[in-house]
Amino acid sequence: MATTQTTFDRAADLRTSIDQLRAWLNRVLRGKAEVIEHVLTCLLGRGHLLLEDRPGLGKTTLAKGLAATCGGRFARVQCTPDLLPSDITGFNIFNQKSHEFEFRRGPVFSDVLLADEINRATPRTQSALLEAMAERQVTLDTVCYRLSDEFFVIATQNPLDQHGTYPLPEAQLDRFAMKLSIGYPDREDELGLLQSSIGESDTADVTAQEPVLSLVELRHLQEQVAAVPISRPLLEYLTDLARFTRKHPHISLGVSPRGLLTWMRMAQGWAFLDGRDFVTPDDIQSVAIPVLSVRLGTDHDDPAPLIREILAEVPVPC
Repeated sequence: MATTQTTFDRAADLRTSIDQLRAWLNRVLRGKAEVIEHVLTCLLGRGHLLLEDRPGLGKTTLAKGLAATCGGRFARVQCTPDLLPSDITGFNIFNQKSHEFEFRRGPVFSDVLLADEINRATPRTQSALLEAMAERQVTLDTVCYRLSDEFFVIATQNPLDQHGTYPLPEAQLDRFAMKLSIGYPDREDELGLLQSSIGESDTADVTAQEPVLSLVELRHLQEQVAAVPISRPLLEYLTDLARFTRKHPHISLGVSPRGLLTWMRMAQGWAFLDGRDFVTPDDIQSVAIPVLSVRLGTDHDDPAPLIREILAEVPVPC
C-alpha cells in the first residue's frame, strides 16, 4: 500500500511540474497556448522540433526557456554557409604534451540544442545532425560518443524564398517530429509584452528561471508517454491515414513507417498532456498538421488544407 501511495504521489508531483512548465512557457511566449502544447508534446514524445517563421517572434527565447525550466544544458548554433560539421559535433585535437588526440565536444553535446536558421547551412553541415537526431550519438573516427538521453533539437528555418537558403532534404526533415509556426501575437498580447518589459533590462535572461522539472523527471515522463495505450482500431486508423497519403494525387511523398511511428508517439504525448491514459481519434487529428507538414511532399505551398482533406476522407473508428 505504501509503495502504491508513493507512486501516486510521484505521478501527482510530475503532473504539477508539467503545469508549472506550461505556465512558465506561456509567460515566455505570450498568447501562443496551442504552440506551447505542441512543443511540450514534441518534448515528451522524444521528438525534435522545426520552427519556420520570421525573425524576432520568440523562437530563441522559447528554446532557452525550455532548457532552463528542465534544468538542462542549452546550446545554440548560428547556422551560416561557412559552418563546418565539426562546428556542431566537435573535433579531435592533438595534445602535444600527452602526444594523444583529445576530443573537443561541440554544442550538440547539450540537452536542448537550438540550430538557428538551419537552412542557411550547407547540406554537408546539415547532415552532421542526422545521426545525432536519429540515434542520439555522434561517431568520429570510428569512435561513438553518446549524447544526452533527453537530447532535444529545436531548429529554426527561414522561408525558402529568402536569400541564401538551402532546402532541407527529405531525410533530414523526416528526423523532425513536428513543424510549427509561432506567428505574430495578437494586439492584447503584444501590448502586454510591452507593459511587462517596462523597467526590465534588455539583457534580461529567461535562463534565470529555476528548473521546475529535472532531467530525471523528464525521462520518467517520456517513459510514461511511450507507455500510453492505444487501441487496435486506432492503430488501424493511423495506418489507413498514412497509406492514404501515399496514394493521394497531390502528394509525391507520403508518410514513411518512421513518420507513422512519430505520429503515434505525438498522439500519445497529446493524450498524456490532456490528462488521459488512452489515445482518442481527436489526439491523432490534433497533431496531424504539425506532424505531416514536415514530411509530406506536396504541390501545395501550405499543406494544412490537404491534411484536413485527408482527415475528412479516412473513416474514423467508432
